[in-house]
Amino acid sequence: MKLCRKHVAEILLSALLVLSLASPLPAQTPAAAPAARPAETQPPSPQATPAQAAPAQSSPSSGKDQSTQLPDDNGRSISPTARMQRDLSPWSMFLSADILVKAVMVILTFASLVTWTLFFAKTVQLSRAQRRLRAALGHIADARTLSDAQLALNASDTALSALVRSALQEVRLSGDSASDEGIKERAASRFAEIVRAEARAMRQGMAILATIGATSPFVGLFGTVWGIMNSFIGISKAQTTNLAVVAPGIAEALLATAIGLIAAIPAVIIYNHFSRATKGYLEFVSRGSGAVGRLLSRDLDRVRDRLLTRAAE
Repeated sequence: MKLCRKHVAEILLSALLVLSLASPLPAQTPAAAPAARPAETQPPSPQATPAQAAPAQSSPSSGKDQSTQLPDDNGRSISPTARMQRDLSPWSMFLSADILVKAVMVILTFASLVTWTLFFAKTVQLSRAQRRLRAALGHIADARTLSDAQLALNASDTALSALVRSALQEVRLSGDSASDEGIKERAASRFAEIVRAEARAMRQGMAILATIGATSPFVGLFGTVWGIMNSFIGISKAQTTNLAVVAPGIAEALLATAIGLIAAIPAVIIYNHFSRATKGYLEFVSRGSGAVGRLLSRDLDRVRDRLLTRAAE
């Protein structure tokens, strides 16, 4: 019985010893906590290398931007977004383009300049000629003979004046012995030549407009194909498909097609406009030809009547 009590006492002492060893350390007092904080915010020691301090100073996003930055013309490092915003203006793309693409752009710009020059020149020419011809038709509306028509026109330089002069010249060259039908036929031939000459004068420059409108898109497409070829060659050399490398070259190539369309579309529209305006002017010339032909017929009838009257006497 005594032995059992002795064993129980030893077991209890052993348990108390184990519990005392397993219990946690006492918590730090509030006064001791602030003392440990300055050690956490202390600057790195001078012995720290730049490679160790760099991760603490840059975030992952900033490191990603720095890895894709490109040097500009002055050697400074800029991001691809800023480079694209600066370089993708039309003038910058023209300066950065290949020499052949530049030549295509210059040719297309010159063609556009020629188109608008012809537009203003032909507009003035057609409007002036049509206004003067309409006024001349009003002057000879009440004329009874070719001589009266010539006096009414007062030697004006119009297609109608040329028709009247050619009719009088044909009557003078044919003489009184010629038949009326022969004189009318020869005069009609002269009138047709004058109408064709007026049509050629009014259509001068329209072939250039047609050529510009038909070929400018293909010339611009040639510049685009050449520029895209150079872009792919540059991508192959750089061994990257980064947008900052690919986009400027493709944009420069597409600028040639854009300039080609800018030159072609107005040329086609202006050509169609002048085709209609020229047809309207030639209709007035045909009206003048018919009016002069009627005056010639009246003069021939009067000459025939006088000859018959003399023969009857």
